[in-house]
Amino acid sequence: MLIIDDLSLRIAGRLLLDHASLTLPAGTKAGLVGRNGTGKTTLFKAITGDLSSETGSVSLPKQTRIGQVAQEAPGTEEPLIDIVLKADVERTALMAEEKTATDPNRIAEIHMRLADIDAHSAESRAATILAGLGFDAEAQQRPASSFSGGWRMRVALAAVLFSQPDLLLLDEPTNYLDLEGTLWLETYVSKYPHTVLLISHDRDLLNRAVNSIVHLDKQKLTFWRGGYDQFERQRAEQAELQEKGRVKQEAARKHLQSFVDRFRAKASKARQAQSRIKALERMKPIEAVSSDSVRPFSFPEPLKTVASPIIALDHVNVGYQAGKPILKNMTLRIDADDRIALLGANGNGKSTFAKLLAGRLKQETGTITVAPGLKVAIFAQHQLDDLRPDENAYEHVRRLMPDAPESKARARVAQFGLSTEKMNTPAKDLSGGEKARLLMGLSAFEGPNLFILDEPTNHLDIDSRESLIHALNDFPGAVILISHDRHLLEATADRLWLVKDGQVNPYDGDLADYRQLVTGGAGDRRERREADKASKADRRREAAQRRAAMEPVAKEIRATEALMDRIRKRIDSIEDELADPAVYEKDPSTATQLAKERSKLTASLAGHEERWLTLSAEYEEGTAE
Repeated sequence: MLIIDDLSLRIAGRLLLDHASLTLPAGTKAGLVGRNGTGKTTLFKAITGDLSSETGSVSLPKQTRIGQVAQEAPGTEEPLIDIVLKADVERTALMAEEKTATDPNRIAEIHMRLADIDAHSAESRAATILAGLGFDAEAQQRPASSFSGGWRMRVALAAVLFSQPDLLLLDEPTNYLDLEGTLWLETYVSKYPHTVLLISHDRDLLNRAVNSIVHLDKQKLTFWRGGYDQFERQRAEQAELQEKGRVKQEAARKHLQSFVDRFRAKASKARQAQSRIKALERMKPIEAVSSDSVRPFSFPEPLKTVASPIIALDHVNVGYQAGKPILKNMTLRIDADDRIALLGANGNGKSTFAKLLAGRLKQETGTITVAPGLKVAIFAQHQLDDLRPDENAYEHVRRLMPDAPESKARARVAQFGLSTEKMNTPAKDLSGGEKARLLMGLSAFEGPNLFILDEPTNHLDIDSRESLIHALNDFPGAVILISHDRHLLEATADRLWLVKDGQVNPYDGDLADYRQLVTGGAGDRRERREADKASKADRRREAAQRRAAMEPVAKEIRATEALMDRIRKRIDSIEDELADPAVYEKDPSTATQLAKERSKLTASLAGHEERWLTLSAEYEEGTAE
């Protein structure tokens, strides 16, 4: 069990947690969420003991093993499989001791302990984890130094997963994974046998991999059961109730204060006035619900529309070495309003295809036809390094519009979603999400007809990702997306292309089909849909007959719903009247009558709701297959 008690943390003079408390039961899988910069990573440092707290404590059972991904990816000459195996320190030490031990009793103890920790299956388990993260059998035998930094970070992740710590801390693990690796990690975390605390802004991962949410907000920690969607719904309901309570309390305070102001000076009413003053003092104010909305993204419209197809490929081969194409024989077209998501594991050529479309890579063979006047923009995470570190956002934009008035240049920066303060901050001091906003705005500065985005959601929190979805859906040009964020793909893309085995082809299915394909689910949903086609018409006819038979019940349900709506409206109207202090002062009998009417209507509404539930259950049973 992880217990955080009265914890206060401060970084560079900024208070991030203020007497926050949390209890995380053993075996819990929790997602730690909150806006960027609220202190989630700082909390991890306090849990691991790398950061001292101002107040409070973090406690864990003795000998609890904490695991998190190493800050630096391994870059040695050791094979990947050996690096992962060494992560189990106890197994490595026991196997080394086994080779030199001479005491029969100690040798027996070593063998018993190796059996207890399932050491005989270690290589198989390590290979399975590496395979899930995208390393085939051949790659697992290659030295870590032969892989790029992003792939080596996957090895670091594989190592901590293999060691199976009692408390697994994962900080944005999907930032260096593709969609396939994210799907695998989701399943792995959901079945992990110990406690997990996971920082992520991936909505689907937080819905499927964890069973609770820890929300860091206003320097406090709040525990919620369920996935992210359930947390978001419960939080919205709580905020609505809080606001209603605040409004009612404010009305009550005004009523009490009015009495005090009128009768405090009268001797005959002094005692009553004093009692109301005490009531006001005891009444703890309910905070107004603050709306900390995220700044929107905004992409300029293309200055000139172009006719479809905007790009047509005919038997195109492309690669980086002559005679060794990465992608072969591509015959495709992209239209002016296309929304295309590229699927496929890293290393299959998605980024190569994006560079080809952006004109940054020349085809080796075949023909590419581009619509006259077509403007293509591309955003990729590695381009963050292209920002001038000592220049602020305004200075970056100023280079692109040197003759424009300062106000106009700053207005363009504001469209990126950067505040006045942030537009004057050097790029090196911006957060990852702020840098992404700046680079995305610069990439689309001239109003492209085709916007290509390669992993745009890295460093963006959940609210910023939602804002990006709205901006892409409002953008009138074509969009091509490469992303491990399924929520983003489902909300913006209407076509899927699979990049695999040197080919780029339309994928005949949805992301649920692709998930089953990647995770090896039982059967392909597309096959099942084909098998169901013959019987769908029969089922529809049968369903129509059942609905017709239950129409009298449906009619009564509709009538009951209408009556309930009228009662609710009258109750709301009465509550508005009772919330007005004047009704108590001018005619107290009216207030009494209204209160009685509200009580009767509430009881009546409860009876109608009970009847509605009974009728609904009857209707569902009568129309079910």
